[in-house]
This record gives sequence, C-alpha cells and structure tokens, in this order.
Amino acid sequence: MNKQVLVTGANKGIGYEIARHLGKSGWQVIVGARNEERAENAVKKLREDGAEILGWQYVNLSDNTEIEKSAKEITERFPDLSLLVNNAGIPGDMAVKSYEQTLQDVIDTVQVNYIGTFYLTKQLLALLEKNHGRICNITVPSVFSPYWHPMAYVASKAGQNTMTSTMAWEFDHFKVPVEIFDIHPGATSTDLNNHYSGPGSHQPDVIGEKVAGILNDGKRHNGEFIELYPIVDEGNY
Repeated sequence: MNKQVLVTGANKGIGYEIARHLGKSGWQVIVGARNEERAENAVKKLREDGAEILGWQYVNLSDNTEIEKSAKEITERFPDLSLLVNNAGIPGDMAVKSYEQTLQDVIDTVQVNYIGTFYLTKQLLALLEKNHGRICNITVPSVFSPYWHPMAYVASKAGQNTMTSTMAWEFDHFKVPVEIFDIHPGATSTDLNNHYSGPGSHQPDVIGEKVAGILNDGKRHNGEFIELYPIVDEGNY
C-alpha cells in the first residue's frame, strides 16, 4: 500500500513545509487547500523541490456541505490514505480583547478550527480505519497563558484538543485501529500571526521538518500532546 497523506492548508506556511518534508521522505502528499491558484503554485514548487505530490484537493473547512463533498472525493481518489494532518486554520481577530470580539468572528473561527476539522476527520474516519491510519492535529495549548491569548483562536483549539483526547481514548477503548494526537509547534512566523519574528519564534521550515520527523519516527503517539516549542513572553501583552 502506498503511504498517502492529506495535509490541509498545505499551500503555505507550516502546512506547506510539512507537505514538503513528508513528500521528500517517502509519502505521497495531497495538498489540501481552498484556492486553486495558490494550490497549483504550491504543487509546482513542491514537485520542483523533489517532494512526491499526488495533486491538490479542495478542502473548505468553513462549509460543512463542501466538507462532505471533499471527503467523498478524497475517499474515491486516494483509497490508500493513511495519514490526515489537520493543519488548516484561521486566526480570528487576534488584535482585540475577548469582550470586544464580534460574535461572527468567534463563530467563524470555531467553525474552521474545530467544527470543520472535526467534520473532515469524521468523514474520513472509515477510510483511515480501513488503512490503520493516523490523525495529527496542529494546535496550541488550551490552558490560559498571559503571554498569548487570542480568545476565539484558543477556544477553537481547545475544542480541537478535546476532540483529540476523547477520540484517542475511544479508539483504544473500542479497538478502532486509528491513532490521533496533537502537535503544538510554538510561535511560527506565518500569515496567521503577521509573520511574527520575536522571542520564541521559528520559521516554518524548522517546524515542518520537526513535525515530519515525529510522523516518521515509527512510534505510537495516540492521545499525546507533543509540544515542539512552548509559548514564551513575547513582550507585547
């Protein structure tokens, strides 16, 4: 069976680098993205860099009906899929205080980062179960930090983290041959944080290599929350 992986949000940032490193280490990568032009450009660049890319797949986590359609297409097009990397997400408005955040911003952020991610995972679970697969969620800690606390974003990831720990226990308890775990990359200079480059920050290529290393280490990580770099005092709170 081929080693096939879907990386959502793989047209840029951390997702792109995860796709690049996995695609150069024996994986056949499916680039998950919403925008065709950006996706095609990413596929072209990744292939030029020597990564094995099967192509790109439309994945729009803001629309549950579209998620159903995409999951069906993925199941039909990529029957050997054995790894789902839930990387795609939106920041919400990180510049406002929690009590100044609009309701719509909270709804949109939770939809993409938690509900959409849950629904894509749910829709692909039968395929991953058939292939004894894995699910890796790129996330942040849900415990409050005075150094960095955009409410809608952290709340959406808290939902995702709860999904991970609950599914992990149930996979073991009900003997479902799938594992699920979290990786927290730490502050990474991407569009999500306006390319923050202050204390504790790292470039996406560093993070992508480390994530790929964990995914390739041959170990079982079910239920784990793996922290690459902790949140530190960025001096701007």
